[in-house]
Amino acid sequence: MHEDTVVRFRKKDEVIDPLAELLRRGARELIGQAVTEEFEVFLAQHAARREVEGRRAVVRNGYLPEREILSAIGPVPVTMPRTRDRSGEGVRFRSSLVPRYVRRTKSVDAVLPWLYLKGVSTGNMGEALAALVGKEAAGLSAAVVSRLKARWADEYESWKRAPLGKDRWVYLWADGIYSGLRADDQRLCLLVVIGVNERGQKRFLAIEDGVRESTESWRGVLRDLKARGLKIPPKLAVGDGALGFWAALSEVLPETRDQRCWVHKTVNVLNYLPKSVQAKAKSMLHEIWMAESRADAETAFDRFIETFQAKYPKATECLAKDRKSLLVFYDFPAEHWIHIRTSNPIESTFATVRHRTDRTKGCVSRSSLLGLTYKLAMSAEKSWNRLRGFERLSELIAGVKFVDGVRAQPRTKQNRSLQQAAA
Repeated sequence: MHEDTVVRFRKKDEVIDPLAELLRRGARELIGQAVTEEFEVFLAQHAARREVEGRRAVVRNGYLPEREILSAIGPVPVTMPRTRDRSGEGVRFRSSLVPRYVRRTKSVDAVLPWLYLKGVSTGNMGEALAALVGKEAAGLSAAVVSRLKARWADEYESWKRAPLGKDRWVYLWADGIYSGLRADDQRLCLLVVIGVNERGQKRFLAIEDGVRESTESWRGVLRDLKARGLKIPPKLAVGDGALGFWAALSEVLPETRDQRCWVHKTVNVLNYLPKSVQAKAKSMLHEIWMAESRADAETAFDRFIETFQAKYPKATECLAKDRKSLLVFYDFPAEHWIHIRTSNPIESTFATVRHRTDRTKGCVSRSSLLGLTYKLAMSAEKSWNRLRGFERLSELIAGVKFVDGVRAQPRTKQNRSLQQAAA
């Protein structure tokens, strides 16, 4: 945030919905950035005003006393920048976002989705901010909005070039996120990759614009990750059945194993079944991926095939074609199973993007969507917890083998003798 503007939120004691908190943090940052850009535009507009000696007439002059604006999420302390007019004509900075005498906002919760989705559009920013602080903000200039969007774009471009080599990335999640927004007469698709480093920290590694999750698009994403420092192949990649990603992975990171997402697979299989049997089928699928061991999972897998193959061959074919990739997680620590059986880290983060963009009828540019998604992703990332059982990651890196989620015992000379005697 710019040094000219300081905005801080005090959290209430009540339990806060994670999604609401995510959006509130974004609103805080947006308020600070918007006021800062307003101030910069104001100074630029008066840059030509000069004293007789040739010095600038309108200059920075510290800050106004801190004041609080009461909002739906509690008091918001705000420190506003102040100017000095050396010409004596009384030129002063007046923020349209936080007017001088405003002490109470409108309902913040009602406008936060606008701040993140419609707020990136010049035409809608004024309407969104007017709902936040009152009608005075409706006049927020297009120049301020443009500066905000440019800043987001610069931050995104800088982030996507950041080196990755200082960490060892053990797991990857990949997914293609389609939104209801359209650009150039096509539905916008984002290719997203999240990684887990050796300390169990989840981080966004890529948010790129793709073309229908094609192999070519995913190849470009993965090659870019390698160029940024992902030299050692991750142990496992998790995603849905989109062929584009897996084909690209086998080319660019052939040593990385693949795990198909059970949530996606369950939805796909159920689509081939009538509603009358979907509940039973879903329960049987659940028995497969929740089995204690690979052997139990194989047994449950066979049971599903035998139950539905005669009447619903397309459903069983959909499941059987990825049998091997669906059960790879049994070769990894059991503590990690809850994380690596699905691509949920991406799905849950971008559920809000899908939910709200599906209700947005207008077109946006691809750069606007990328900037929006980047800001939302970085806010979400701050609230993520470390991977459960992250201590096991060092064992995976060291080459330790796991069988049914448990560390495999090394074959000592005594063990080999006992196995030979038993044979």
